[in-house]
Amino acid sequence: MASVTESITVNCPISTVYNQWTQFEEFPRFMEGVESVSQTDDAHLHWVAEIGGKRHEWDAEITEQRPDDVIAWRALAGQFNSGRVTFERVDESTTKVTVQMEHETEGMMEALGSALGSGSRQVQSDLDRFKEFIESRRAETGAWRGEVQTGERLR
Repeated sequence: MASVTESITVNCPISTVYNQWTQFEEFPRFMEGVESVSQTDDAHLHWVAEIGGKRHEWDAEITEQRPDDVIAWRALAGQFNSGRVTFERVDESTTKVTVQMEHETEGMMEALGSALGSGSRQVQSDLDRFKEFIESRRAETGAWRGEVQTGERLR
């Protein structure tokens, strides 16, 4: 099992940053290797990505979601991964985003890559692209302000 924790400070208000992060189907625009993310309902996603040169598909469940605070998930099928993204207001126009992930490594090459920090570099690069994406737009492409707790939708 490999763990990654990376953060970035984004020069946009917390609601703008959080709202953009809820637009999961936009992830391929800034996450390298992600081909598509389909949201099947408020708490379930289907992912397609190329990881280590191999195409993977999996379903994930959002286990916790609170506006302007946190989005957490776990894989339901496919290669195990779980994590959480937290949003912290620095000031009126600045937000700190922190991604914490755990994922299963598959085979010696992935285990070696993880030991050498490739997962951390990938997450940081994705965060850098997210920062560039949202700061250049200055507005989110959409928003979902509902809440999810252990896979159930709350309003």
